[in-house]
Amino acid sequence: MTKGLTGALTAGVMAVGALVAGPGVADAGTPDRLPAGPSATPVSRIDWKPCPDHPTAECGTLRLPVDWAHPAGEKFDMAVARRKATDPGRRVGALLVNPGGPGDSGVDFALTRAPAQFSKDLQAKFDIVGFDPRGVGGSQPVKCSTELLGRAPSPYPRDQAEFDRLAAYNRELREDCRRHSGPIFDHADTLGVVRDMEALRRSLGEEKLNYFGHSYGTLIGEQYAELYGDRIRAMALTANIDHSLGTRDFMVSSAAAAEDSFHEFVKWCERTPSCALHGRDVAAVWDGLLDRADRGGIQDPENPGQTLSANDISLFAFRYKFYGPDHDELADYLAGLEAQTGRSPRAEPQPGTPGATAVKDTGQQTRTEPFAAVFCQDWRIRPKDYREYARLTAAELRAAPHMRGSPRVHAAMAGCVGWPDEVNNPQHRLRITEAPEILMLHSRHDPANNYAWATNVHRQTRGTTVLLTYEGAGHSVYGRSECTRAAVDGYLTALTVPEDGSSCPAVVPGG
Repeated sequence: MTKGLTGALTAGVMAVGALVAGPGVADAGTPDRLPAGPSATPVSRIDWKPCPDHPTAECGTLRLPVDWAHPAGEKFDMAVARRKATDPGRRVGALLVNPGGPGDSGVDFALTRAPAQFSKDLQAKFDIVGFDPRGVGGSQPVKCSTELLGRAPSPYPRDQAEFDRLAAYNRELREDCRRHSGPIFDHADTLGVVRDMEALRRSLGEEKLNYFGHSYGTLIGEQYAELYGDRIRAMALTANIDHSLGTRDFMVSSAAAAEDSFHEFVKWCERTPSCALHGRDVAAVWDGLLDRADRGGIQDPENPGQTLSANDISLFAFRYKFYGPDHDELADYLAGLEAQTGRSPRAEPQPGTPGATAVKDTGQQTRTEPFAAVFCQDWRIRPKDYREYARLTAAELRAAPHMRGSPRVHAAMAGCVGWPDEVNNPQHRLRITEAPEILMLHSRHDPANNYAWATNVHRQTRGTTVLLTYEGAGHSVYGRSECTRAAVDGYLTALTVPEDGSSCPAVVPGG
């Protein structure tokens, strides 16, 4: 681990860093500290039983209030899974985990991904406990009509009339999801999850919380630290969310992160002879493909007879190749599209209609779809008319001319158009006053969560958080190198805190 933050941000990311640190930061005040929270409400114990498909792990449910403001009201069952510490004699405690999303399953993470991701030492000393946040997975999931999901309009309206149709569709979808999901839909925000996690800590009998949160899971950790900081033993957060950003800052910084990852791919291809596009102007090849896709000239190699939009290609690169990063596979894929060879190097799930959830006709009446229920209640992002929406879209495009904005975040913004103005958990600057030192890790070239988000959160929590930078690319951080893994393991197991501002060198991607 080297002292100091080595390397420099690209000009675009530097500009975003200046942007998000300034007066554009939203501040709606500290989250409501409800007097009737988990600590004032009796919680039941979990009836642990062997998991049906994973007999070496335990599964159960914890019954919790749908609305913590009315704890005696309607309840839901939160799904929980646990892998006990493999060396009980060295057990430190329970480590609660959340892999992000919003909408990813903590139960699935604990059962299928944690054994491969976490080190043997971490698994020896901690019970790994995953939970599905309210509205997700096995925790009374938000469900919506499959048919309605399948006819989402474009998230790129061209005029006020198309904007109005997008808003009307979102209102119809919201009411449909509420009808199929019940009261949990209106309480799927992260503050509710935070209070659920505090109830889970108490139910497990843990005096102090140990927590590992990734990506959107960092927002759960940050807001837990605001409300229950004195109940934390250790908290490691990777790929951090900055919940203080206003709409424009959020959109532009997200786009700049995606564009930065595109340039990292271009630089990799320029220096790597095995790249399928080595020796060529990669940016020109990319732009040419998107232009052809705009004209309907790119066939989908996985679905003969169908064409790919520019947004499909951009989203595929962003979500399935920049996160890794899997640069070699992306280069092969793009070369195949350019030549129309008919197959991509690996069968991958393809993005659907731009900005819409890819929905197959399964014959089912409903599908689980929690994203908007969480995101649109955590973020006050509500463009009021086409003019405002168009200005935001234009700002995205200026920040990311090759990626044409951030395809996933643009879709998230589009999904909130037409929702009520009231937001359960609006953006605000973090105010953590009672927590011990919290460890933050972030990739310098994260495609989804701009590096400036981590530095901004760190500034807001100076004295409470310690920031360690991984100087490479990709969205995941913990298993990126021995340096990053050792930093997290040492902190969680022995409370050894890395020096603030230290960094781990980049690992040259094999692809």
